[in-house]
Formats: sequence, structure tokens, C-alpha cells
Amino acid sequence: MLRKPISREPELGGRWTVSYVDVLTLLLVLFMAISAQAVRLQLNRAQPAPEPAAPAQSPKTPPARQALLEAQAKLEEFGLHPTLETRGLVISLPQAVLFPPGSDEVAASAYPVVEQIAQVLLSIPNPVCLVGHADAVPIHNRRFRNNWELSAARSLRLLELLVNRYGVPEGRLSTAGYGSQRPRDTNETAQGRAANRRVEIVILDAQEQAAAGEPKPEELTTDSGP
Repeated sequence: MLRKPISREPELGGRWTVSYVDVLTLLLVLFMAISAQAVRLQLNRAQPAPEPAAPAQSPKTPPARQALLEAQAKLEEFGLHPTLETRGLVISLPQAVLFPPGSDEVAASAYPVVEQIAQVLLSIPNPVCLVGHADAVPIHNRRFRNNWELSAARSLRLLELLVNRYGVPEGRLSTAGYGSQRPRDTNETAQGRAANRRVEIVILDAQEQAAAGEPKPEELTTDSGP
């Protein structure tokens, strides 16, 4: 008796078959990713773009200070070495350049230097103070009783030269004498004492003086104390 062959249906699935549930899961993840991207784009469009940062600006030099800087440059062209301080532009001239020892008469050899300084003073409107200094060695001669009188007299003689010979307006000038009370170096050595014997021409910073409420130094100091 012949047997009827048994036909077998091919099995569905296997390792290469993706289930229907897996397909739905992948589609759900894809839709969620697309939705999140759309939300981010809408948020970015709603936020205003940040304004570009303004470039940093360097602080401007006040006009009064700028005038002192220009005067400093001119003096340096003449070979002088002024220093810019809070009170103003300071030109320090040693006694050996301006005066014979123990005298308040300006030496003729100093005239070219004083003329160069006068040119700069005439180019700006700032007030100017002439400040005399001395060393700590006592002086007593027929003309001066002490270093206070000597330092004050030297600043006054320099003022007269600037006014009478070089035409600097007298109303812009003032004098002061400090004797040996404001040394710039030690008085224990000859070199230090030479540095202390000087006259300072101070081109005052008018703006700094006004801010500090300081009066102009218009008095002549001639204290007779030692």
C-alpha cells in the first residue's frame, strides 16, 4: 500500500524575521526623535539672537593731562628729563646748572636751557610754580642767613628771568622755597647733597588741583627758621 507523501509548510519567522511589535517600537522612537527636533527648532527661533558685544574702548586722556604729555615730549626733544607727577610736570634743574655756589644770580651759561623751557611754558596756559631746594649744610653769608632764604631767593630770580627776558606772563608764575626740608637724596654724601640743591619748575595740573580743592601756591616762603 502506497503512502501518501506528507507535505510540510515552510516555517514562518526565524532569525531574519522582524516582529510586528518591533517595527512599531522603531517607528515610535523615530516619531519621538522627529518631534523633539521640531520642538528645539521652534525654541531657537523664539529666542532673540544675542547682541554682539561692544568693542572695549580705551580710556581717554583728559585734555589737561594731554597738554602736560605734549609739553613733556617737547622738553625731551631739548634733552631735558621732566617727570610727570600727580601735581604736574616737574622739570628739576640742579643748582650747578643754574647758580654759582651760595648765590641766587642765574648763570649766563644757563640761559639757553631756560629759554627752551620758556618756549614750552609759552605754548600752554597752565600755571607754573618755581620751587627752590637746598641741602642740609648750613649757610650764613652777607646775603643769606640760612638755606630757607637761599632756596626762596633762587626761585624768585628764576621767575624774574622768565618774565623779563623770555616774556612768560607773571600772573601764571608763583614761587616757593623749602630749604633742606624736602630732599630727594641723602645729605650724607656729596653726590646726594648735589641732587638736593635744585630748583623745580612745576607745570601744574590745573584739573588735579581743582579736583583736590587746593589753592594755587602764590606765596613766597621765606621762613627765617633754621
